[in-house]
Amino acid sequence: MAITVRDITASPHLEVSASAGLAGLDRVVRWAHVTELPDPVRWLRGGELVLTAGLGLGGDAAGHRAYVRRLHGAGCAGLAFAIDIWLSEIPSEVLDEGDRLGFPVLRVEGETSFVAVVETVADHYAAERTREQGRVLAAQDAMARAALRSGPAGVMRELASATSGECLLLDRNAMTSRAVPEREPGWHSLVRSEVLGAAPTPGMRVLADDGSAILLQTLGTSGRTLGWVALRCDDPSPNVRVLANHAASLLAVDLLHSRDARRAMFGERAPLLRAAALGQTVGVPLTLPSPPWEVVCLRTSEPRSLDDAADALVDVLGDTEAARSSGLCHLGEVLVAVLPDTGRPHAGERLLALVEGVSAAGACRARGPGELASAVDRARGAVPAEGYRHMDEADAWALLRSSVPESGSRAFTEAVLGPVVEHDARNGTELAHTLRHYLDSSAHVEETARELGVHRNTLRARLRTAERVLGRDLRDPRARLELWTALSLRPMRCADGTWHD
Repeated sequence: MAITVRDITASPHLEVSASAGLAGLDRVVRWAHVTELPDPVRWLRGGELVLTAGLGLGGDAAGHRAYVRRLHGAGCAGLAFAIDIWLSEIPSEVLDEGDRLGFPVLRVEGETSFVAVVETVADHYAAERTREQGRVLAAQDAMARAALRSGPAGVMRELASATSGECLLLDRNAMTSRAVPEREPGWHSLVRSEVLGAAPTPGMRVLADDGSAILLQTLGTSGRTLGWVALRCDDPSPNVRVLANHAASLLAVDLLHSRDARRAMFGERAPLLRAAALGQTVGVPLTLPSPPWEVVCLRTSEPRSLDDAADALVDVLGDTEAARSSGLCHLGEVLVAVLPDTGRPHAGERLLALVEGVSAAGACRARGPGELASAVDRARGAVPAEGYRHMDEADAWALLRSSVPESGSRAFTEAVLGPVVEHDARNGTELAHTLRHYLDSSAHVEETARELGVHRNTLRARLRTAERVLGRDLRDPRARLELWTALSLRPMRCADGTWHD
């Protein structure tokens, strides 16, 4: 609380009284400053109670009035004269100008020294700082006790009470975890848009909101952001910032403890899930969501990927029982995740996007424990080179093609199509491309000729050439099967720029 001119005149330790400008007695005194300069304005900052013996006041009435106007214009709190040897009375022009401007003019009499006035102001602000520090310490202590007693909710309530403000706690997805008061005012949207903006910086930021300030603090010291806490208040003073930082520290510790506990829980359950995924008998019930499940295999051998996936599950499924009961375990070169079957968008696909350093995952649906081991095998087989593939939704031919090793695919293609590819390269023909259209059209000559834009006799001539080069009869079902498989193992560019896939 600030000290005013009225407080100084009311102090029992000072003989100070107001002689003019009574309308301005509630002006705040920031400091008391002694000066005898004729024009001290350039050395003032505003809010000073100017103390003078009158040496710089000037000798005429106009100078007296100008002196008062200059101090008033500089934002001073008031003007106090020592009534002693130099001045026995304050000039009437000074008093008149003080009344006209509402600028307090004081008398300092008796044994009261200027030092005593200065000390009164200084002592008041020193005591106020001590009281404020006491309030801050008390509020910090209250928040610490609340954290032990009721967790984040208690910390938020104490922070709002100590700062006369409103608080908001957001999770990593910028969703509201706690709010004091429990409503959704407009400033919540401002905070949410800020944290979802491009590359938000860690630490504290200050946002403006309709005359108030919002202190926005990132939770978490390094690595993945744990969330954000925001405090909306009228005066973001240094002490308010201290309290906001203290609350952020308590909330971050709580979230870190929750994260470590969650990681430990998934780590403890991993051996049982791994045994079940290998088809071994497990003597105790598995902790898993209610079936059906989405069984996901993420391609990674990094030991820390289990912890990363445990953290990401909260983002994928929220802080729910489904997230807590999901299963994670390492199985060779993959990390197995057993998640609730949420349908599209698949939880496994969202998990893949959040686990750092993992770029591919396969998935399969399991209806219960009896299908878990086989679902893991199928999901492992469905892991693509990049991205996410769900076994139950993937094209059967794409699955077969992806399961053939590159070396085997190349050897089979060369064995079946080698003569045709060499003929095309040597003679500039398109026998391979013609065969692909012919087999895709179920060996219909008319349809194939229309697709290629050639006469049917031209097509028949190309097919006879292909039979001669290959030494095979295109009416033979096995020959057609082998040719179509070899032509389909790799994408082929068509004449119109499209691709046969």
